[in-house]
Amino acid sequence: MLPPTVLAVLAELAPAAAERTLDVTRGSQPLVWLETAEKAPRQAAVDRLAALDALHRDERILHRGWGFLAGRAEVDGKPRKIRVPLLSQPVRLERSLLAYRVVPAGDVEVTPLVADRELAAALEDAPGLAAPGWLEALGSRAWLRSVTDATGFTVDAVLGPSAPGPRIPGDGLVLVAAAALFVVRDVFGVGLADSLRSWAARDLSGTALAAVYGGTGTGPATGDAEAPAGSGVDDTETDTGAGDDPVLSPLPLTAPQRRVVRRARTAPITVVSGPPGSGKSHTVVAAALEVVDRGGSVLVATQSPHAAEVLAGLLARYPGPPPVLFGDPAGRAGLEAELTAGADRGVPASLIRSGRARVQAAALSVRAQRTALTRALDLEQRAAALPGYQPLLPGLATAVPGAFDDGVDLDEVRALLAAEPGDGWWARRRARAARRRAFRLLRAAPGVPEAPDPAVERTVREALAAATAQWAAAHLAATGGTDLAAAWSALHDAERELREAVGRAMHDAARGADRWDRDARRAAGALAAALRAGRNRRRELLARMAAAPLVRALPLWIGTVADVEDLLPPEPGLFDLVVIDEASHVDQIRAAPVLARARRALIVGDPRQLRFVSFVSDVDVTQVLDRHGADERLDVRRMSCYDLAAGAAPVTWLAEHHRSVPHLIDFPARRFYGGRVSVLTRTPQADATDAVDVRHVAAAALVKGVNEAEVAAALAVVEELAAAGHRGIGVISPFRAQAEALEAALVTAFPAERIEELRLRVGTVHAFQGSEADAVVVSLGLVDGDSPSRRRFVTDPRLFNVMVTRARRRLVVLTSLTAPGGLIGDYLAHAEGPRAAEPGPEPAGWAAEVAAELDRLEVPVRPGYRVGPWTIDLCAGPVGVFCAVHPDGPAAHLERQGALHRAGWRLIDAFPSRWQGDPRRAALEIAGVVAGRIWDIGFSEAAGGGTMSGKAPRADRARRTPGT
Repeated sequence: MLPPTVLAVLAELAPAAAERTLDVTRGSQPLVWLETAEKAPRQAAVDRLAALDALHRDERILHRGWGFLAGRAEVDGKPRKIRVPLLSQPVRLERSLLAYRVVPAGDVEVTPLVADRELAAALEDAPGLAAPGWLEALGSRAWLRSVTDATGFTVDAVLGPSAPGPRIPGDGLVLVAAAALFVVRDVFGVGLADSLRSWAARDLSGTALAAVYGGTGTGPATGDAEAPAGSGVDDTETDTGAGDDPVLSPLPLTAPQRRVVRRARTAPITVVSGPPGSGKSHTVVAAALEVVDRGGSVLVATQSPHAAEVLAGLLARYPGPPPVLFGDPAGRAGLEAELTAGADRGVPASLIRSGRARVQAAALSVRAQRTALTRALDLEQRAAALPGYQPLLPGLATAVPGAFDDGVDLDEVRALLAAEPGDGWWARRRARAARRRAFRLLRAAPGVPEAPDPAVERTVREALAAATAQWAAAHLAATGGTDLAAAWSALHDAERELREAVGRAMHDAARGADRWDRDARRAAGALAAALRAGRNRRRELLARMAAAPLVRALPLWIGTVADVEDLLPPEPGLFDLVVIDEASHVDQIRAAPVLARARRALIVGDPRQLRFVSFVSDVDVTQVLDRHGADERLDVRRMSCYDLAAGAAPVTWLAEHHRSVPHLIDFPARRFYGGRVSVLTRTPQADATDAVDVRHVAAAALVKGVNEAEVAAALAVVEELAAAGHRGIGVISPFRAQAEALEAALVTAFPAERIEELRLRVGTVHAFQGSEADAVVVSLGLVDGDSPSRRRFVTDPRLFNVMVTRARRRLVVLTSLTAPGGLIGDYLAHAEGPRAAEPGPEPAGWAAEVAAELDRLEVPVRPGYRVGPWTIDLCAGPVGVFCAVHPDGPAAHLERQGALHRAGWRLIDAFPSRWQGDPRRAALEIAGVVAGRIWDIGFSEAAGGGTMSGKAPRADRARRTPGT
């Protein structure tokens, strides 16, 4: 489909305008009048607001308003209650000795009731606006009158501030020239219909929008077109060709993550999916840094401000360009200061070249370390094959004696035998000559013909392999065997140094003088001025800027999907790459203007988590599609941005989970992802950790949709978790009424300071999508007599998946159901069932001998222990023991060792050559390592995971305390 058709359809299905908020106290939301613009008195109402602010610190629900329209007025022919500020700003409350101080946390913005945005921008330019004492300043009343007139409302009087608050008339409308604190929970975006129509008039060929809707539909919607994670192939050095240079990143990456980064360099559409905790955000950051380092620009668009802050925080952990958080005041402050301080001087080209040289030197060091390890592993693997050839040696030595001569170069013989005959007579002649020379070197017996023959080929191959194994075994015996401890340490040090060098080089290149020409400096100065302006004025200033030099100088921008269209210049292909995060939660209507602003797109999402909510009817969709001759891809009710992209390009599946202990992820992995999740957090200690606690709560009925018994139980559990040392506690429920009751109880029970200390959050499951917490309390909010529809809501697989995957270490489920069935019953059975990992296969050969000796030394051994996609030959307590090279060869061994090392494992290569085949000596040394090892398994940084402590698991569920 062509972009004009797409945009015309989306414009017809988009809401024409945002909903107008006329009453900020709707739903019994608090409104607290302030004595001054700077301070609020210590009182119960303000204490409550401070606690609410702390509980929802990621959502910024607390606002300060100046100049309120208050009373009742007729709107669209109906009398409506009016409580709306003419000027507002998100704020935080900080406690001082005697009062709370109101601290700005967002833009000062004129009410959306002023429909003329140019006028709103001009009003926001008033000098001293919203500064301390502004309401008492000369001219503030006139300003408020001007805004009131612009809203179209008529006021009967102007009231000043009074304690405890102004008297609002029961009929008529007044203007209260005072400041107040209020809560805003539902923020409505701007209308997009007109915006989409304006985009339809532009040339969008070559943009990500055209690529998504013009795709061939060859990509699987939820499948995996890539090799499975952990398949043993290290693709760092193997891919060649355009866009396939080795990936060098300051972040440690898995093989699938490297494939995503490589593909995002050139592919019009790159799609990434994976379960919770699989490193999707980590991959986004790596891809963004890579594109910027190659001279491009990146726009990262998220579903929520909190998600934008999380990605910005992750980016801040690694060197690179300063991201422009264009919708976030806290993020903008640092950038504005940097621009004002003169960051536009640029890094000299000589410094950038020296940084690149350090990267190349570090990369060569890593390659040298890997090459040395590969040779050592290859030698060990060849020597390990010798016992299998022992019965054949006499016959092989008779048939091919030259293979066992000391002076014969076996690699040369292999090369001669591998010569291809080709098509021409000369090539065939050379191949025959090479074969004759090989057979002369091998001194083949008279009965062994030189002509190609399958039996001869097999004999020669076996002779070469046996001779190689014999030589390798002799070499290892003479040199003391394979001990790779120092080599692994050197490799990990070299890899760390490479990542640091890459990070420094990226940091400098992003600030290179070539990016900061005169036009770029002028654009940066204009941006600094825009960052200081109000929201409407900033929109106007950004739209006027020279966009190309701006994104060249500042190539990395982060904001919400709504902020992209609201604030950024409407220029097609402005960025080289756009990243849409949580794309399953983004509908096509909001995604289209974002995709139009970039040449390529990286779409990240999980269709098995919560999707967007559409209010468009099926009838409207059908009629509009028929009218424009559009296909089902534009079914905006059912097709998310992720669904659309997955139909246009292959999906890379990130299977490895790095966030939660196994008990928390095993059920979702099996039930919702068909077992396609590789849990990298597995350890014997983690396997035994009972992380899901089910609390049965007696409750007969709901009161106004609230299970009050579960609310009381939730308070008690939060206290237990806090006493157990948990910091970062989430309290969630599927139902809004239950979540609001939980919020009210927590606000009453805990002061703001305690909420901040515990990092306590509360909300619905929908509000928690994309978030995580150390410990989570789930209140199901159901009782036995509930309606089937209420139960169906909770057992929706996407909602349930999100609900039970937010915790890293601990999940407490509160339920009043006496005999739950279906999904809930299955999950509770899993939670309360025994914690026993499946045993691995019995070891054989050398591994069995070492295991038997460790058993005699009373060292617990688990053979064939699975960690994610990898198998550890012997798990001896907290130590992983490899008794042989990975069956797939040295490359797979290197990949496995690197992945498990990043996950925090202590690993030993216990090859027989190291102890001359003596399993007792091997066991004694391994036992010594185990005795000195303390559990401290850090989840892989490749997914931004947490860390497991070394506390021993409790065996008795009845005596368990939260957090153990």
